[in-house]
Amino acid sequence: MTELDDLAELAKRRGFFFPSNEAYGGTAGFYTYGPEGAALKRNLEDTWRDIFVREEGHMELEAPTVMPEAVFEASGHLDGFDDMIIECVECGSTHRADHLVEDAVEDIEDAEAYDPEAVAELIADHGIECPSCGAPLADTDVEEFNLMFGTNIGPGSSSPGYLRPETAQGIFVEFPRLKEYARNQLPFGVAQIGRAYRNEISPRRALVRVREFTQAELEHFIDPETDEPPLERVADVEVPLYSAEAQNADDGGVEAYTVGEAVEEGVIGSEWVAYYLGRAMDFYERIGIDMERFRYRQHLTGERAHYAADCWDAETELGGNWVEVTGFAYRSDYDLSKHGEYSGEDFTLFRQYDEPKTVERATVDPDMSYLGPEFGGAAGDVADALAALAGRDRSAFDGEEVTVEVDGESYTVPVEKTGFSVEEQTEAGEHITPHVVEPSFGVGRLVYSVLIHRHGTDEVDGEQRAFLDLPADIAPTTVAVFPLMTKDGLDDRAEELAHELRESGFEVAYDDTGNIGRRYRRQDEVGTPYCVTVDYETLEDGTVTVRERDSTDQTRVAVEDLSDALRRLVSGATLAEL
Repeated sequence: MTELDDLAELAKRRGFFFPSNEAYGGTAGFYTYGPEGAALKRNLEDTWRDIFVREEGHMELEAPTVMPEAVFEASGHLDGFDDMIIECVECGSTHRADHLVEDAVEDIEDAEAYDPEAVAELIADHGIECPSCGAPLADTDVEEFNLMFGTNIGPGSSSPGYLRPETAQGIFVEFPRLKEYARNQLPFGVAQIGRAYRNEISPRRALVRVREFTQAELEHFIDPETDEPPLERVADVEVPLYSAEAQNADDGGVEAYTVGEAVEEGVIGSEWVAYYLGRAMDFYERIGIDMERFRYRQHLTGERAHYAADCWDAETELGGNWVEVTGFAYRSDYDLSKHGEYSGEDFTLFRQYDEPKTVERATVDPDMSYLGPEFGGAAGDVADALAALAGRDRSAFDGEEVTVEVDGESYTVPVEKTGFSVEEQTEAGEHITPHVVEPSFGVGRLVYSVLIHRHGTDEVDGEQRAFLDLPADIAPTTVAVFPLMTKDGLDDRAEELAHELRESGFEVAYDDTGNIGRRYRRQDEVGTPYCVTVDYETLEDGTVTVRERDSTDQTRVAVEDLSDALRRLVSGATLAEL
């Protein structure tokens, strides 16, 4: 069995995650987190909050998962949120076309960057067949498929809406109110952890590609001219970078840089992106990612969004494949500008000048008594177009006439009827549209990566054991309490102790089934870092046995000191230091 097969069996048997709705045949792309998985996921999210919200001083909100159609018209998701689909003419099954290419062509890792025609050619050139029935897919069209889940808001179909494909839009649309909470001062960040939905063509690889998933996203709003990241905090952090240049070279590979070196040498184009690449290293290490199976990969030109100046993905190696777990993007002012344009609301902030400035401003004051009879219902739009033209190109008003375009039609106006003039104005500042830096984390993929990276086997007392060496503050259960025997009051004292530890804030499991060795193995398998055994010595001298998962070492600790001892262990102390 592969490590992925091992984990799939463990995940279902021990309650980490499993396919949803199995009583009704299951629904592809949906997973339920069981008791162990839900606790692990919650601890991972709390660690993310600790680093990216509390330590950075950012805000957090919780937005609806259903949003009106207009939001996604503005964001571009209705027109450009597509994947490539191919339908087998023999059996009618549909497949993600770029994934078929990636699976079949050894030197292509990211076929998503190709256009549909190029993917169709690759399918034909390499004789790729339908995975379901084996029929050839050559000469089959590759088409774009929009991934949005549609719905209606309220009765009928008058208010179309969509399940959000990312949590980010729930932050962007609330910017006019959020800037007030930030006292109209940049920079400020807003975070959100929540569900997102994408109607994936071919859900696969467990939690890697699903139709409902959790994102942890931060939108950091900045003034691109004046705001700089605190790079000195992460300048010496070492990051494994797989740059675009290295990807395009025959012998290119991952290279280690400090964040400071990567910025100085121009490997990372955005200082803000560089800051968050460095900041995130602490997060990945704390949750248990194997840093020998981790890299930052820079987006190639063809896969980078048109509005993004620099993009990097954090990737983990899972079963021989590299999987994106986080995207880091400099999104410029694209999102706020679009929502300002479509909504008519103010998505800008006022930037105060150090000293007032005298500037020349071109303005128009059109003669509406001329424009009205001349252009009828289009007169108002013509006036707006004249004002916009004056703001961007005053030379257009140098002649006797000026022409503007409204809804694809040209309108010519005598300059004398436009009221064009250039005036000197004293201004205290200007309105700017903030730029956005976005680290976006896929929580499910991170949970999956941690489980794979931390799953192992070894031999203890002549027996093979499976274990998860999860960090103590990430593990679903901190401590398990056992009675040595279920008699002579040992079980009663063990249950009392379990209750006392829960009241002290620990996640506690109680287990009195089977022999002690078997109970240890069960807890090792789900990653519980410490086990406490109540035995006959406990009743005599008030001490218990504390056993550590990774080393399997044990020591005696007084019950009255147990809570403090466990807190020290979780913070990094060893049994020998107790």
